[in-house]
Amino acid sequence: MAQIAVIHGPNLNLFGTRETHIYGSVTLDQINERLHLAAGDSHHLQIVQSNHEGVIIDTIHEARNWASGILINPGAFTHYSYAIRDAISAVKLPTVEIHLSNIHTREAFRHTSVIVPVCVGQIAGFGWRSYLHGLAALLDHLADQQ
Repeated sequence: MAQIAVIHGPNLNLFGTRETHIYGSVTLDQINERLHLAAGDSHHLQIVQSNHEGVIIDTIHEARNWASGILINPGAFTHYSYAIRDAISAVKLPTVEIHLSNIHTREAFRHTSVIVPVCVGQIAGFGWRSYLHGLAALLDHLADQQ
């Protein structure tokens, strides 16, 4: 049984109402429900959403004591939070970065992720399904490591 820390970054609590032409109409609660369904009884998810960088870093640090891996949508922190990047690097847990939109086709400042170099991969552009693809990829990666 894999234990996964799912971390939603800033403003993601507004999914479903925030720029629906970019992020769609699915809410964060609906995404979390779909993640739990995908994980089934075989895997445990601990889900956190925060608009605060320090809470996200604390969550990553705490995950080193119980989690098999991390699924993270850092939101705008993707592009400038070296502190989150360093936390992921420090805990040495396999991490998949995900985004609903394709950050590589949006504004130029969104094209660079400072987080992804310390992740096993990145999934972007599949809307709410990015979370499901990210979870599947992380679980497959963990299975390959056994």
